[in-house]
Amino acid sequence: QVQLVESGGGLVQPGGSLTLSCAASGFAFSTYFMHWVRQAPGKGLEWVADMNGGGSITYYADSVKGRFTISRDNAKNTLYLQMNSLKPDDTAVYFCTTNWRLLPYWGQGTQVTVSS
Repeated sequence: QVQLVESGGGLVQPGGSLTLSCAASGFAFSTYFMHWVRQAPGKGLEWVADMNGGGSITYYADSVKGRFTISRDNAKNTLYLQMNSLKPDDTAVYFCTTNWRLLPYWGQGTQVTVSS
């Protein structure tokens, strides 16, 4: 079955960097758009970034543009989110998601806390 497992979250100071990973299995990873979505404490879901299957097309939310980079390694079935210049407002649980056969699949999320 489809599985998405995020990792790489943690506590980081403002201005710092983190790289999140999402290990995918159970579907043809290289042919699917993948997404990063986050949820800050007490707030709704916020879309962060998208990448197409081949890695040639990316989209970013304005709030992260220029600071975050989405990438993927199709040989490893892994999606990444490189986060630089982190701000306290980036504190959230980060999820990777995809739509497989018209159904949404989500990982369990990884917590990112930006605080001094």
